[in-house]
Amino acid sequence: MRLLLVSDTHLPKRAKELPAPLPAEIPRADVVLHAGDWVDTATLDLLEGRSRRLVGVYGNNDGPALRARLPEVARADLGGLRFGVVHETGSAQGRERRCAARFPDLDVLVFGHSHIPWDTTADTGLRLLNPGSPTDRRRQPHCTYMTAEVTGGLLAEVTLHRLPRR
Repeated sequence: MRLLLVSDTHLPKRAKELPAPLPAEIPRADVVLHAGDWVDTATLDLLEGRSRRLVGVYGNNDGPALRARLPEVARADLGGLRFGVVHETGSAQGRERRCAARFPDLDVLVFGHSHIPWDTTADTGLRLLNPGSPTDRRRQPHCTYMTAEVTGGLLAEVTLHRLPRR
């Protein structure tokens, strides 16, 4: 099972559209996970229309229209793994411990908010993934997103994709 992980698209504030490599990944993915801060409903409509399956949440920059359509926390069983998606997890310090305590029933937590790519594992085995942002690199050298494979109940081939600068 191929996954596409994205967060913090911030359209149309940070860019007018998604960078070309990202929409090209959508039909290749069995599931798209979006960790919030869509900002506009058009991006949600686009991903819902092109994805085989979409698992998404709202973020702190998402208004009433998006909050009416998306949960704050989403959960999905994908290929034998228990995934969760949430926008914000708090500061980097203590993140693994905090998230493991908050989500003891998950194998993988996808989150956003910071625009900083993240891939760590808590002592409990919870894998934490932040794909960064495809439109707003903030203090990072590149805008980013992630892909991953779930095979035989294991998360494999987690890849951070760096987008060319605009």
